[in-house]
Amino acid sequence: MQKTSSRLIELDFFRGLVLLIIVVDHIGGSILSRFTLHAYALCDAAEVFVFLGGFATATAYAALAERRNETIARGRFLRRSLEIYRAFLVTAALMLLVSAVLSAFSIDGPNLATTDLDDLMDTPVAALRDILLFRRQPYLASVLPMYAFFALLVPMILPLARRKPWLLLAGSIALWAGAPAIDAYLPAAPDMHWDFNPFAWQLLFVLGVLARCQPVYQRISAHRLSWLVSLLALTVVAAAAYYKLFIEHEPLDASFKQNLSYLRAVNFLAMAWLVANLIQLGWANKLAQWLPWVGVIGRKGLLCFIAGAVISLVVDSVLYAATDGYLNYPLGLLADAVAVGALLSVALAAEPFRRGVARLFSARLRTTT
Repeated sequence: MQKTSSRLIELDFFRGLVLLIIVVDHIGGSILSRFTLHAYALCDAAEVFVFLGGFATATAYAALAERRNETIARGRFLRRSLEIYRAFLVTAALMLLVSAVLSAFSIDGPNLATTDLDDLMDTPVAALRDILLFRRQPYLASVLPMYAFFALLVPMILPLARRKPWLLLAGSIALWAGAPAIDAYLPAAPDMHWDFNPFAWQLLFVLGVLARCQPVYQRISAHRLSWLVSLLALTVVAAAAYYKLFIEHEPLDASFKQNLSYLRAVNFLAMAWLVANLIQLGWANKLAQWLPWVGVIGRKGLLCFIAGAVISLVVDSVLYAATDGYLNYPLGLLADAVAVGALLSVALAAEPFRRGVARLFSARLRTTT
């Protein structure tokens, strides 16, 4: 990917698209989720989300370091880690609150955080301590702890990505290879585990950073034999799709995702190469211009992730109760429309709401002084 400002339009578009996919993918009766990435690939939106997170992080760090200096850029991402930690706590609290409210109305969805609620009622101090220390990660909040970890590492990763990319890549691959063994040392309450092993998933984050800091795609695509890379990528994508569509219809073992299996990583990288080709041809830019509202969601990434977690849990639970867990096309499409509309409403209302609060605060400050 190139470093021009036009690419930021595409970045916002893909981030928004991934957030929309994450929302519908967590609605069991969704009809749209029958056509999203996980339906025909060994990977899903999580890989795209983490890779784009690395790319966006490198973009923001480079811009801040150029506009100000490296010290300010490093400090900004240390604060960003605290912001993500706060977002984790907010998301965890909302997952517990929504689960409690839905349970009170006898809406027993399949993904309610009932175990966490029971533990919170029985041993509130221990349960709260476990959440604060990442030992307990309520449903859909589990991706944020590893993001807080990544933000802490940004001041170390970015200089290496620019000056010693091969050293960074080698270290990242080595850490990924040893991640399953390290997983046992992650803090976790009894009978709990991390849905995303950060020592494994850092590989995609680092690859996203390297894609932004180094002209990897440009150098390979400029070679006269680059069509062989595209052919190989297309073959991998087609083989994975054939396997998912015609051979294996059951979900893969959870450890494949938890520790980022090489099958998932290779499938994602093949798809990423093909998408990069489309970006180079200008297709993604045209889509971003035709669907600007998707980019609005992408620009409010952290807020929309939290809102999307709540939206998907509520819609999934209500739909499950209405259909007894069976697939219902009309209600499934209605649920998709409600979820997408709700997430877009949050994204569109965020900035006007922030300005309104700021004006109200300023008015009250002038009144008191």
